[in-house]
Amino acid sequence: MLEINHITKLYGQQRAVDDVSLSIGKGETVGLLGPNGAGKSTLMKILTCYIPPSSGTATVCGHSIDDDPLEVRRCIGYLPEHNPLYVDMYVREFLSFAAGIQNVKHPKQRIEELIERLGLTPEANKKISQLSKGYRQRVGLAQALIHDPQILILDEPTTGLDPNQLEEIHEVIRTVGKEKVILLSTHIMQEVTAMCNRAVIINHGRIIADHQMANISAEELTKQFHKLTLE
Repeated sequence: MLEINHITKLYGQQRAVDDVSLSIGKGETVGLLGPNGAGKSTLMKILTCYIPPSSGTATVCGHSIDDDPLEVRRCIGYLPEHNPLYVDMYVREFLSFAAGIQNVKHPKQRIEELIERLGLTPEANKKISQLSKGYRQRVGLAQALIHDPQILILDEPTTGLDPNQLEEIHEVIRTVGKEKVILLSTHIMQEVTAMCNRAVIINHGRIIADHQMANISAEELTKQFHKLTLE
């Protein structure tokens, strides 16, 4: 579903992403774990065709990010770190706008399905500006899912949420991850153990560990993460 082959991104002499290769299959929720500045967001921007790599390539659902970026975008739902919502729009209005961009068939039906699925029903008639951070994140997830993509790329989707909101978003992502490929970034270990079945540690632009969560304890992963990122 998602194949990354030797991707490097240079900014002058700085290697923001350094020879990264990774393969992710259907049903995997992969946590891209690393400190701020590790290269997580840069890699995600490359996969969504927002910026080009300096070298290497990737395929998304069989489509090359170099040769077929429009098809890549059709396969991906993307929630950036800074959730870009039009806060003067109402929830349904914004999702209708997103559905129009994605040429969604039967948009009203799809919008109501996502509102119910993501627990937005109590807030669905409000302006986005009136929503809490947790509900705004749900709206962001709804727009990422509006066209029923096969792959979700979520850049630090729980930043700024309180403990109750965290658990709500964790549950949403766990549910969606049963049927999609999800790549999410975080610098918080608990996020990976709460949502992911695989953890990939990245530091200084390079992948330094790749673990199935079933094969490693949270304690051991935490120790490894802190040891590797402090080297």
